[in-house]
Amino acid sequence: MTTANLTRAETSARSASITLRRIRLELDVADAADAATTGFPTTSTLEFDATATETWVDFIGEDVREVVLNGRVQDVDWDGARIRLTGLAAHNTAVIRATGAYSRSGEGLHRFADPVDGKVYLYTHDEPADARRFMACFEQPDMKAPLTVVVTAPEGWEVLANESPVSVRTGAGRQTVEFAPTLPLSSYLTCIAAGPYVRVSSEWRRDDLVVPLSVLSRASMAEHLAADEILEVTRQGLDFFAEAFSFPYPWGKYDQIFVPEYNIGAMENPGLVTFTESYLYRGAATRAQRQARANTILHEMAHMWFGDLVTMRWWDDLWLKESFADYMGAHASVAATEFTDAWVAFANRRKAWAYTQDQLPSTHPIVADIADLEAAKLNFDGITYAKGAAVLKQLVAFVGEEAFFDGARRYFARHAYGNTTLEDLLVELEDASGRDMRAWAQAWLQTTGMSTLAIERGADGTAVVVQSDPRPHRLQIGLYELRGDSLARRERIPVDIAEERTSIALPDADLVLLNDGDLTYAKARLDDRSLAAVERGLSSLDDPLARGLVWSALWNATRDGDLAVARYLDIVRAHAPAETDSALLGGVVLNAAAAIGHYLPGRDRTAARRAWLDTTWRALGGALAGSDAQLIWARAFAAAASFDDARRLDVSTLLIGAGPEGLPMDADLRWELLTALVTTGHAGAEEITEEHLRDHTASGRTAALAAAASTPNAAVRAADWRAAWGDLTLSNDHLDATIRGFAAGGRRDLVEAFDEEYFTRIESAWAERSIEIARRLVIGLYPETETTELVDAWLDAHPQAPAALRRIVLEQRDHQQRAIRVRDAQGVLVG
Repeated sequence: MTTANLTRAETSARSASITLRRIRLELDVADAADAATTGFPTTSTLEFDATATETWVDFIGEDVREVVLNGRVQDVDWDGARIRLTGLAAHNTAVIRATGAYSRSGEGLHRFADPVDGKVYLYTHDEPADARRFMACFEQPDMKAPLTVVVTAPEGWEVLANESPVSVRTGAGRQTVEFAPTLPLSSYLTCIAAGPYVRVSSEWRRDDLVVPLSVLSRASMAEHLAADEILEVTRQGLDFFAEAFSFPYPWGKYDQIFVPEYNIGAMENPGLVTFTESYLYRGAATRAQRQARANTILHEMAHMWFGDLVTMRWWDDLWLKESFADYMGAHASVAATEFTDAWVAFANRRKAWAYTQDQLPSTHPIVADIADLEAAKLNFDGITYAKGAAVLKQLVAFVGEEAFFDGARRYFARHAYGNTTLEDLLVELEDASGRDMRAWAQAWLQTTGMSTLAIERGADGTAVVVQSDPRPHRLQIGLYELRGDSLARRERIPVDIAEERTSIALPDADLVLLNDGDLTYAKARLDDRSLAAVERGLSSLDDPLARGLVWSALWNATRDGDLAVARYLDIVRAHAPAETDSALLGGVVLNAAAAIGHYLPGRDRTAARRAWLDTTWRALGGALAGSDAQLIWARAFAAAASFDDARRLDVSTLLIGAGPEGLPMDADLRWELLTALVTTGHAGAEEITEEHLRDHTASGRTAALAAAASTPNAAVRAADWRAAWGDLTLSNDHLDATIRGFAAGGRRDLVEAFDEEYFTRIESAWAERSIEIARRLVIGLYPETETTELVDAWLDAHPQAPAALRRIVLEQRDHQQRAIRVRDAQGVLVG
C-alpha cells in the first residue's frame, strides 16, 4: 500500500493531535490555456494547533518547492503523497509552495479544451481525497476549517469557488480573485472552477435571507442549459428544505455548474455544485431524463445539510450523507416539483442497483467498515446510496414522517459544522420518535444482504408469507383481479412480518403483489397464478408504481435463474410497447438487451437478438409521434442494430431523416445509429469523418472515437486494447469510448486473444494509474469468458493484491458466474 492510501487508524490519530484552525489556498492558473503547461503553482497556508511534535500534510503533484514552518524554511521531505512536518509547536503556521498537475482523469483540477472554439475550462473534483491534487491539506473529513481561496486566472474568465469574491485585481491580462472565507469545511468539499463559462443568474428569497443563484456551462453548451427549469427546481428545493429542516441555507450563494468529462453525476460542494454535462440534453429529452436531473439537483441540495453542514467523521458513515441525499432527492421531487411520480423511478432503477450490489460477494452493511481510502472510493455504490435510501423510506413508514424530520432538525441543530457517527443520529431519531432505533439499526444498517419474499396460498383463504434471511418488514400486499385482460387493484392489506414464515388471511386474487407501495427493501416473487395474470394484463395496471414493482419482480426472477429468459422476453414484447412511464420503459428495454446478451445460452442468442431488433423496430413505428416512447424505442433500436445487421437499411433510412414522423434526429441519436452501422461493418472512416464534421463538439469527438474503435476488425480491436492500457493522453471520457469500442457488438472472436493478457496487466495498472482510471480498465476490459478458470487462477495466485483491486475482480467474477449459472438453468426452466 502506498502512502497515498490513507487509513482510518492513522487519520484518526492525526486529528487527535492536530486541530486545524484555518486554511488559505492560492492558485495560479493564468497559463492554463497553454497546452504545453502541465502544472500550476499552488501555495497552501495551514494554521493549526498540535499536541504532537510532527505530522504530515497530504499533497500529490509535480513537485514541492518549499516548506516553511513557523517562519523557518524546512528541508522538503515529500514522498509523492505526504509532506512530513517536524518540530511542531503548540500553535503552527505551515506555508507549502508546490506545483500541482492538471488532470485529464476528472480527479483534482481537471483541464478541458473545447474543440468547438478552443476555449479552456477548469474545475475541481475532490471526493473522497483529491483536494490534495491542487492544495496541500489534511485530507480527511473530520478536520474542518474555514478556507480562503485566491485564484489568479486569465482576465475575462469566470472564476468561482465555494464562497463569493471579495476583491478582484486585474493587470497584464490576468485577474486575481480573492474569495470570502468559507464556514468550516472538509477538504473534499473544496471547489474551484475557472474559464469562459456562461452564467445565468437569479436569486431565492425567504424571510430576510437572499441567496444568489447561478447556473453555468461552457459557452458552446449554453444553448442546451435549460436554466429556467433548473432554477425553478432549485427554488422549489430550497423552499422545501428550509421548511423541512428549520435551518436556513447556510452557504451564502448557490451556484450550479455543468462541466465536461465529469466522472460522476454531481458533487455537493457547498456554494458551487458541479454536475456532469450529461444533464444538458443536446436534443430531445424524455420526462424520465428531466426527472433524473431534478432528482440529482435535489439530492445535491440535501447534502448542504446532510454532509456539508454535518459531516461524517470518517468514510464508514458515508451513508450519513449519501443515503439521506438519495432518499431526499425522491422525497423532495414528490413534495415540491412536478415530478410527483419520482418513487416509481426509484423503485425500478435505483433499487435495482441496490439489489445487484447486495448480492455480490463484496456486499457490506450500509454502515460499512472502511479501513482506508481505496475502500472508501469503492463504497460509493448501490448499498450506500440506493439501499440506504430504501431503508430510510422504510424508517419513515415505521416512525412517521413528522418524527423523522423532527429528528433531522435536532441533529442539525446539535451538530452544525461538526462531524458525527451513526450513534449521533440514532440519539436524535430516538428522542424524536420514542422508538428503539438500535434494534432497527442492527437489522437494517449493520447487516448485509436482503430478504426474498414469496407467497404460499392456501385453499381456505389463508396464506403464508415466506421470507429468506428474515428481517422486520412493514409492507402492504396488493390484491388484483383480472377483468378480461385488465388487472385492477381491489384492496391492499397492511402486514408486519419478521419471521421466516408468517401466516395471514388472504382473500382470493388473480395477482398478489407483495410490497405493493414499495415500503420495504426486499425482492418480491410472483407466485404461478400471479405470473400468469401478469402475462395477460401487466400493461393494463393503471398505477405506474405497481407496474414498476411487477417489472422489478420479473427482472429479479430472471437474473436469479427462477424465470426463463424466453418467458421474460415474451412479457417484454407483449407489454413494453404499451408502457407509458418513460422511466419504466427505459429500464425495461435495457434489461431485455442485458438478458439476451448475458443470460441466454449462446445457441439461442442470435435468434433472440433478431427478434429483439424486430421488436424495437415495430415499437418505434407504433409509438406516438414526438413521444418519450418513440425516442426510447429509437435508442433501443440503435443499440439492437449493433448486434444484428438485418435492418441496416432501416438504420440508414433513419440517418437520412426519413424515419417516423416526430422522431427528433439529434446528434446523439445519429451517433448511436451510425455506430451501429460501423459495428456491423456497414460504415467506416469516411462516414465517421462526415458525421464528426456535422457534430464538431466535445461529445461529437468522443462519439467519433467510440465509433472508430467499434470497427469489426481484429487490428482495430488490438489498437483499442493497446490504447486503453498504454495511452496516457486519453482523458477519462476518451478511455471510456475506447473501452466501449473494444467490446462493441459482442464480438468475442475479435477480442478473446487478450483474455489471458488482461490478468497480467491489472495489478500494474492498479499500482501505476489513478484509482479512477484503473477501476475503468479493470471493469471495462474484464473478459467475458465461458468459464471462470482464468479469474480463479489469478485470484489464487494473487492473495496479496490490493484489497480494492481484489474486490473489483471478485465482483466481476460474480457477475460472470451468475451469467453462467442462469444460462445453464435455461434448459430446465419452463419457457
